[in-house]
Parts: sequence; C-alpha cells; structure tokens
Amino acid sequence: MAIRVSLDEALKKKGITGKELCRLVGLTEANLSILRSGKAKGVRFSTINRICYFLECDVGDILSFDGNLEEEDEEGQ
Repeated sequence: MAIRVSLDEALKKKGITGKELCRLVGLTEANLSILRSGKAKGVRFSTINRICYFLECDVGDILSFDGNLEEEDEEGQ
C-alpha cells in the first residue's frame, strides 16, 4: 500500500495499548486492527484527529507515503 501506517510504533512510544487507544478514540478493536495492518480503505479525519490527540503525535508520526502511486485495480479488486 502506498500509505504506511505506523500506529504500533506510536503506541509503544506513548506506552498505550491498542485496547486503551480504542477506548479513548471510540474505535472497535477490529477497526483498529484493520487500520494497524494497513488494510483500511479509508479513515475519517476525525478518527485521525482523536488518535493524534491521545497519542500526542502528528499525523506524519502515524501515516507516511511510500512514494508510489497505488491504483485500485492493482489491489486485485
């Protein structure tokens, strides 16, 4: 995927578990798992805002671009 998700690193740095982040942000553990794995098709800005708020980080600390253009057809769908 062209967008890399680095939530695990941010969670470790802050010392928060995924379960605790789910409670704070209002996400299900299943949705957090999809986001952490990089398999999410999209994420709301309000969710990113809450994650960054509770992890005290910037968007660039949890999301990055790998420099490649990803076409939806390349995903096999």
